[in-house]
Amino acid sequence: MSLSAPPSAASQPAAERAAEGMPARQRRKAARPQELLDAALALFVEKGFAATRTEEVAERAGVSKGTLYLYYPSKEDLLKAVIAQNISREIAESMDRVLRFEGSSAELLRLMLREWWANAGEASCGGICRLMMSEAGNFPELASFYEAEVIQPARSLWRAVLERGMARGEFRPMPVESTIAALMAPMLFLVMQRHTATSCPQLGSPVDPAEVVERVAELMLDGLCRPAAAPSDADRRPA
Repeated sequence: MSLSAPPSAASQPAAERAAEGMPARQRRKAARPQELLDAALALFVEKGFAATRTEEVAERAGVSKGTLYLYYPSKEDLLKAVIAQNISREIAESMDRVLRFEGSSAELLRLMLREWWANAGEASCGGICRLMMSEAGNFPELASFYEAEVIQPARSLWRAVLERGMARGEFRPMPVESTIAALMAPMLFLVMQRHTATSCPQLGSPVDPAEVVERVAELMLDGLCRPAAAPSDADRRPA
């Protein structure tokens, strides 16, 4: 096991640096919201939203139910906070990377697909996607929140990637909205399969999901990228 030097003060987030100067009791209080969100995420993914009780979340986080309600007044507020922290924030950061990216649009699309799988497929928060698809019909307010916080921003992210490619002449003209749906569908299937297999291994796939992500990228780019221009007769003539 390799040992790494502790992070310098300049490299640490401001909240962490501030917490280091607090007494232990204050540090514990500052960490409490994150502990509650971590406990809620784990239980929602394991049991589902309806079956999870707030008492269980408080117990797993090591606090009283009353303490939980000081931070999150209802179970719905707790799930919204889990979504905002684990999914909405990742989408916003990905959009920032799209706007700053300097390579080709094909490279960008591959990068976004790989990051999407790492953040939604490999990470436990991907289970929230499965949870919302299975339980949204019973909780319309949460479904509306999820659409506004996750679905629409995700579509905007992919729209930015595709429109960038067309504007730069790297992608063919396309119907953007239906192309986004075609791009997202296999990725959502992978997430659903991955997080269903966690509780039901028989439904798992023998194929490495990361390899599937690469195939999705190849198939999409085969259809999206403009073919390289054939050399003209003038280009073929020797100098």
